[in-house]
Amino acid sequence: MHQGLAPEPPLIWLLAGTGDGPPLAAALLERGWRLRVSVVSAAAARMYAPHPQLALRVGDLADDAAVAQELEQHRPRWVVDATHPFALRISERLARVCGGRGQPLLRLRRPTVGADPGGGPARCERLAGLEALAALDLRSERLLLAIGSRHLPQAIAASNARAHVARILDRPSSLQLALAAGLSDGQLACLRPSGAPQPGALEPGALERALCRRWRISAVLCRAGGGRSEAIWHGVAQQLGLRLLLLQRPSGPCADGLPLEPLLEMLGHA
Repeated sequence: MHQGLAPEPPLIWLLAGTGDGPPLAAALLERGWRLRVSVVSAAAARMYAPHPQLALRVGDLADDAAVAQELEQHRPRWVVDATHPFALRISERLARVCGGRGQPLLRLRRPTVGADPGGGPARCERLAGLEALAALDLRSERLLLAIGSRHLPQAIAASNARAHVARILDRPSSLQLALAAGLSDGQLACLRPSGAPQPGALEPGALERALCRRWRISAVLCRAGGGRSEAIWHGVAQQLGLRLLLLQRPSGPCADGLPLEPLLEMLGHA
């Protein structure tokens, strides 16, 4: 007797980057879900291993209509927001559009990153916002900015550091924003995002340590976003004795979410 094709597994629309996204995608595929993963760049897309039940969408979701179109076209059972904790614009957009349509939405909450108790980062200071830089005496510091290119103008305007340099993503838009902020080519390092370790790759933090030594950095400003990037800067600060400035996560309804294991438990198996 002829048997029809088995129905497709239900779909999850996952919005993520290169840190949490690939392992979360792998875990969901293991649980039998079909995935549509949205990332902002081709470099981020390359961090996801090919899979017959995985489709990738590359590019920004510019407005509410773009989110609504994705939901209408693909009709996911769940939307999972695993974007960066500082990417409030897309998180607010997802919450607004999904809430208006009755679309189930979950947000992944990254764990906080603590210092290695064996070392303790040198002079770690937590900042509520970039405007708090104005209250710090940074006149003797060579400050490396690892906060994303969009916020470089505000950080540079608030800081009285002796010198500013920046680590940015290897995207044309990031370079344009950094140059517009007044930084020259020699003050910029364009690097791919830090994803999961790859065979044969440099150990985590090796590039960042090399940058700090090359530029004779004495202080680093990064975001307390959790994940690999923040952990790397904790380690670099410990190893090189740098002053570490941590920009605290934004607060608000979209800052809430579930840790990884409770989120996977909530989603269950397809």
